[in-house]
Amino acid sequence: MKNTFWLDSKLKTVSLFFVGILTVGISSCTTDPVSVTDNLSATEKFGGNSTTCLDSVEISDLSEAETAELVFMREEEKLARDVYTVLYAKWKQGTFNNISKAEQQHMDALLYLINRYDLEDPVKSNEVGAFTNTDLATLYTTLIQQGELSLVDALKVGAAIEEIDILDLYEAIEATDNEDLKIVYNNLLKGSENHLRSFVRVLGRNGVTYSPQYLTQAQYDEIVN
Repeated sequence: MKNTFWLDSKLKTVSLFFVGILTVGISSCTTDPVSVTDNLSATEKFGGNSTTCLDSVEISDLSEAETAELVFMREEEKLARDVYTVLYAKWKQGTFNNISKAEQQHMDALLYLINRYDLEDPVKSNEVGAFTNTDLATLYTTLIQQGELSLVDALKVGAAIEEIDILDLYEAIEATDNEDLKIVYNNLLKGSENHLRSFVRVLGRNGVTYSPQYLTQAQYDEIVN
């Protein structure tokens, strides 16, 4: 189980933001470049052949913290996928559809690691909006409510989700010395950075200059520019 204090702190930070807006490498196994366009036309892959490039990487024991991070992140990626799926159905904005497919690949990569370490998968149902973690279930509802207000609100929800993912991945990469986890997390980070750029680009085309909500201005500028 993930450390309760750590999980509560992370979810509290995320939840407080959305309550506010409601009233607010390893070169042989890297992600193929994703086109920075509204439609993210290229597919995010791991070394061109899913995660098979990790089969030769030695398995090391996971700490309790590494296990908790991995399990949580699997559902966190599902949260992103599910929110984008619903917002695409609402607004028919192609960016949501394409990024939701990329998030499914993120989920698949994390499932590979969960199976590799013989952990219990927290995703018990592939149904949109179904979560084992009740806090994520509540957050999902909040995000949908915000994203259904307008297309701009929906795009801001998407950008904020990607910021949160990026920060979580920074933390996960720093906290592990397991080579296979670092490979996957670094690939997911590249994907999330591309997703953030895509949402910011579409917001700009809708007359909105996006300001980072979680990343520092310096971190944000480095990614977006």
